[in-house]
Amino acid sequence: MTVTIADAAWARIVVHAAEQVDGVRVRRRGVERDGDRIAVQVAARYGTVLPGAARAVQAQVAEAVRTMCGVEPTSVDVAVEELQ
Repeated sequence: MTVTIADAAWARIVVHAAEQVDGVRVRRRGVERDGDRIAVQVAARYGTVLPGAARAVQAQVAEAVRTMCGVEPTSVDVAVEELQ
């Protein structure tokens, strides 16, 4: 049996998980998926410790995808594109 998860559903899961991190918002069209690799573009609130926030986004997204989709992502790449 094969289960297919629509790209829009993947994006929604990733956005929701990433935005659980304090001071982080996913940019519009900021989620890309290539197989089990996920890339997220975020905006961070000024004063946020960027490496810590990026690691937290990686952990949140990986856990959400693992739990909700049953998929172990090979990588979760986070790019901080903007400070707010």
